[in-house]
Amino acid sequence: MRRREFLCLAGAAAASWPLAARAQQARTAKIGHLITGSLESPDTRVSIDALRRGLSELGYVEGQNIIIERRSADARIERLPALAAELVGLKVDVIVAGATPAGRAAQQATGTIPIIVSAMGDPVQDGLVASLSSPGANITGTTFLGPELVPKRFALLKELLPKVSRVGTLWHPGAFSERTTQAMLSEAAAAAKTLNLQLQLVEARRPDDLGDAFTAMTRERAEALFTFPSTMFFNERQRLIDLAAGHRLPAMFNAREFVRQGGLIAYGANLTAVTLRAAIYVDKILKGARPADLPVEQPAVFELAINLKTARTLGLDVPLFLQQRADEVIE
Repeated sequence: MRRREFLCLAGAAAASWPLAARAQQARTAKIGHLITGSLESPDTRVSIDALRRGLSELGYVEGQNIIIERRSADARIERLPALAAELVGLKVDVIVAGATPAGRAAQQATGTIPIIVSAMGDPVQDGLVASLSSPGANITGTTFLGPELVPKRFALLKELLPKVSRVGTLWHPGAFSERTTQAMLSEAAAAAKTLNLQLQLVEARRPDDLGDAFTAMTRERAEALFTFPSTMFFNERQRLIDLAAGHRLPAMFNAREFVRQGGLIAYGANLTAVTLRAAIYVDKILKGARPADLPVEQPAVFELAINLKTARTLGLDVPLFLQQRADEVIE
């Protein structure tokens, strides 16, 4: 059940633009939307609907004053560069790229067309922007704070499982740049030292690696699971949830979508709200703003979600103080 309604900033921001100004467009603008997942997946539909809704609030209607060219990699990241090049060939006015891998592909495809990347991990470390306040080139967007939230997630896991000592830590090499990945690993090591935890780092490069990763964690007697952010992990979240349940591993995830599908606990930004914010950037760029002058936006609100049904299945008692702090508790 909902404990605290998440404040959706997109509606408030949209209201700041006069209605007349929103509706004024000299011509039909062409927007490229570069998507990592399948167009048929529920996640992709949520992302598409969030962008469409955000644009609608700003006076843009698809087929009337904007055209949206969508290209989907069908969860195959290696397809993104070719799809980005295709959008560039269509001479779109702006590219909206969902998450870091799509943003990197768009960056490689063009240095002139404005690019808005939603839900970046660490855009500076990943080389997408020069700084959050002054992006400096043709890319801006939103970040969900990848490395910065790692210590908080470990602390919450320790609060839930005060006796845990060994944590299987699942990561996806290549999900972000080497610098961002190293930053997350360093944050994890520092948090483990502070909380007296032993980390068992296990990698999964492809969905087919997930089964072996859990086998390895079980073999090494992991007592809980911690997952790093990854587009692949998000797309494969039901499988991750099922594997964690099958191996009886209490798991910490980075988005509430995991908890709603049966994951135990998650902490992170509201990804739908982050996508909604991309529409604000589209509007500003179509009205003449330069990406270099538009600061990368960081989320102001983070959500803690807990699934009590999953906890009971695992034989866990979730402390009342943790339940009271949660934004969403599934009974």
